[in-house]
Amino acid sequence: MSELKYLIDRIISRVNVNLEEFDFDSDTFVKNSLEYDKMMKFYAFYGITAHHPIYFNFKHSNIAGSYFLGKCSVGRSAIYKSDIRGDELKRQGDTIPCAKNIPLVDDEQIKIRDSFLYKTLVHSNSHNLKSPEEFGIRSTISAHYANIHGSTLEGCFLGPFATVDLMNLHSCIVGEFSYVQASELFHRKIDPGTVWVRNPSFEFKYKFKKEILDNFVGVNASYQPRGIIYDFVKEREPDYERLFDVVTITPIDAPSSSVVNRYAVVQGKTCIGENVLISQRAFLESAVMGDGSNAQENTYIVNSTLEGMNVTAHGGKIIHATIGRETFVGFNSFLNGKPDAPIKIGQGCIVMPHTIIDPNAPVTIPGEHLVWGYIGSEEDIKNHTISFDDLADIRDSLAIGNMVFSGKGSVFIEAFRKRIHQILLANGALFNNGENRGHAQNGQKISFNTLQPYGTGERKGLYPSIRIKP
Repeated sequence: MSELKYLIDRIISRVNVNLEEFDFDSDTFVKNSLEYDKMMKFYAFYGITAHHPIYFNFKHSNIAGSYFLGKCSVGRSAIYKSDIRGDELKRQGDTIPCAKNIPLVDDEQIKIRDSFLYKTLVHSNSHNLKSPEEFGIRSTISAHYANIHGSTLEGCFLGPFATVDLMNLHSCIVGEFSYVQASELFHRKIDPGTVWVRNPSFEFKYKFKKEILDNFVGVNASYQPRGIIYDFVKEREPDYERLFDVVTITPIDAPSSSVVNRYAVVQGKTCIGENVLISQRAFLESAVMGDGSNAQENTYIVNSTLEGMNVTAHGGKIIHATIGRETFVGFNSFLNGKPDAPIKIGQGCIVMPHTIIDPNAPVTIPGEHLVWGYIGSEEDIKNHTISFDDLADIRDSLAIGNMVFSGKGSVFIEAFRKRIHQILLANGALFNNGENRGHAQNGQKISFNTLQPYGTGERKGLYPSIRIKP
């Protein structure tokens, strides 16, 4: 096991060098996160389908309990219980949307080097003009349940439940439960609980009050997570681990146009409609998934109804709630209704990433509204929602409570609606008569290669060098 420990020390030193200006030492987080016994026990999985190019190049790393799909290359890294999802990697000849005249000369692939990803989701869909054939994560550490979505990173630390979305970061620290979509950042430290979307036409910014955030997602002196959201997830981890302990399981009943990933948890009286996508590590319990809905990785839908064409983005949690048609629930949102205090959200709403709704009485949000921040009661709704009609009238700036918006509200709404449509299309929600196939259809016939580490000797815990190709 000496080589595994040497690998971890090397990753720590690489990250610390990049973050030296912040006087940040990642050693504390890493050493208190490692579970060497599980890193030597859990298998890794590589998915194979007819719809994704097959290429997996793996060297001198640990990938315990992790799931890979698409063209991936991993070197000198530790990737623990993470999902590396390359199903939207671009192909040779494709173009990046903002550079239509520059086609890719080779298939894009995910390349992870000198990094430690702990219970992290990595999803492709890169927009990096500087390296369009490579979705890169280098010298980076990400903590529990972070989302790296379409974002390349170099020399960064992401705190627990942080999300970086469709951007590039260099030598940055992103605090716990922060969501950032801001094109490109260099040498920045993002405070915990920040929700920041920046675009040439608009900017949205919100910051949770510390006393509220600490109750839901905080960190201790070792940067380990604590709080209501972490406890909710931690209590359900054993249900996932049971899926990895068996080779075969009984398939979940679903229509032929839908898919339930073999590594998703489905319990209770759950009903799955047509064109529904249930991704790996999704958790459904007594849920109703209306036609065209999806539950992406690390989502939880419990005692809730999604009426149809709903997007539940990575890490979203919906409990005792009814969600209207075509409503989007963003990354790591926590909609924590109760039997005597349910949540009802109307159709066509946008629930911003990292929104927390934790009511002590029933709450109802009308349709066609933007929702953000913290809602603990009906009274909080007026300071944390705005109708699309009112937002569309904004031409300059708007401040409501801790939220500040500047720019054109109509452009903001249109950009979000366009992205939601693209997600539904990519996930197969619009599949009809053999057209508009998406992840829900392409993932129906997937097989898995099982990868195991050395069990003894100096290399104990490391996986042998592996190259999988057609």
